[in-house]
Amino acid sequence: MRLSHLALFDLDHTLIDFDSGMAWCEVHERAGRLPPGSHARYLACCQAYVRGEATLLDLHRLLVRPLNGLPADTLHAWQAAFSAAMAPCMSPWALDLVNRHRQAGHPCVLVTATSRLIAEPLARLLGLHHTLATEPALSGDGDVQDMPCWGSHKVARVEAWLSQHDHGGLAGMTSWFYSDAYSDLPLLQSVTHPVAVQPDGRLRAHARARGWPIVERGEARD
Repeated sequence: MRLSHLALFDLDHTLIDFDSGMAWCEVHERAGRLPPGSHARYLACCQAYVRGEATLLDLHRLLVRPLNGLPADTLHAWQAAFSAAMAPCMSPWALDLVNRHRQAGHPCVLVTATSRLIAEPLARLLGLHHTLATEPALSGDGDVQDMPCWGSHKVARVEAWLSQHDHGGLAGMTSWFYSDAYSDLPLLQSVTHPVAVQPDGRLRAHARARGWPIVERGEARD
């Protein structure tokens, strides 16, 4: 049955005010599940990414490689430990935002470039119904299945998910997408209600020029 309403959410620096990959490294390095220096290596790769010297795949591989070959129950235990550590970090603002959409009967979907292994525990904490994320290939060099869920690929992933579940497509549907990043412009332009959440400079300028709502994280929104 075709959906009439849909609420989509970015994760890092939108529903949460931190980098989920960084948090994953910190939690598991502190517990001894990741080797010393894991957090520092991830931070260095993030800085290289900002400078244009590393790619999204480099970041993903850094996170996924240590998980290659781990049994499923071990991976689930890592996710459970991460969830327990992150539960106090979920902001009342984000929980209220998702809950208001849920109460209105809107399916709530996380759409993030973050690896599914990291994103799913956070999606559950936030009360989201579904997760569309970068799918890890837990073998070899820690590559991804298909393309990272980033940029225009977010639109393709949402449309594929809707089609798979016989929900039609975004066209003609009342939809929201909340994001902080200019890289999410393709999906923001594909929904009827784009919302910039504490946006980066380019997205802020774009949102202002087009009259899109701009919300600073923590603000109430009707």
